[in-house]
Amino acid sequence: MNFTLHQLRVFLVVAEMKSITQAARELNMTQPAVSIQLKNLQDQFDLPLTEVIGRKLYVTDFGREIESIARRVLGEVDSIKDHSLRFQGVLSGKLRIASASTGKYILPYYLRNFLAENPHVELEMELSNKNKVLEKLRNNDADFVLLTVMPSDMDLYEEVLMPNRLYLFGATDNVQSLQENPVNTLFGDLPLIFREEGSGTRYTMQQFFQKSNISPRVGLSLNSTEAVKQAVLAGLGYSVLPLVSVVDELMLNKLAIIPVKGFPLRNNWRMVWLQKKQLTAVASAFLNYIKEHKQQIYQTHFSHLEKIH
Repeated sequence: MNFTLHQLRVFLVVAEMKSITQAARELNMTQPAVSIQLKNLQDQFDLPLTEVIGRKLYVTDFGREIESIARRVLGEVDSIKDHSLRFQGVLSGKLRIASASTGKYILPYYLRNFLAENPHVELEMELSNKNKVLEKLRNNDADFVLLTVMPSDMDLYEEVLMPNRLYLFGATDNVQSLQENPVNTLFGDLPLIFREEGSGTRYTMQQFFQKSNISPRVGLSLNSTEAVKQAVLAGLGYSVLPLVSVVDELMLNKLAIIPVKGFPLRNNWRMVWLQKKQLTAVASAFLNYIKEHKQQIYQTHFSHLEKIH
């Protein structure tokens, strides 16, 4: 057999995307180039790696076996490179982080200088809702996850990064028309925009409503904080959102905080990992960096949030 590591890498992306078009985009290659590499690899085997049924690409059972082996092979190749750099005193390898989607407003600030100081570290970051992030944690598919709501069914370590405050927001014009309404009637009257099931923000809202014996009026359910924010800006309703996600809109007077007894809702952003996990050299270095610099990062980039009420 005479296949190349490049062919294996192309095959892995095709197998993951189940699409040559999407694989080409991911690999920054042309579709014909991806097809050629896939064909050259396929020519090494008598059994098919993939098949196309109804214009959809599927990986065969044999292809899955080769995919699994290819991952191990390429992992060892990457390990050789990492060990080589490590012997030269250079930190190298992958840092895998999964985060609740709202983490996009804070995580880059905790990563920026670490990545700048360690240019050979490759970041793999996935943003999703709380349930999907926890699934990656259970499957050991991430070094760390970023959460505000801690699960109770796993043995975990945590490093608290910063406080998280959630307020009830509305478009400024809509909020001005609410000023004469009694606060305790708001949730019965307002059309609320929720995050989807599995979201940490939604869970925090529901906990508040349950504790306060409130039956909210749900107007919409959307699958990202950004989508919820845009719906609120458009005047479609009101929502409980993390303060860190709407700072620009508050400064521009596009959104306003609606005062509600019991608000803000409070929790913390935490970096979490499995107690039994053996951290890689890169993950250990990042954890040490966070412990040493988290207060400085918070003071530099987020302390101004404390002035907003």
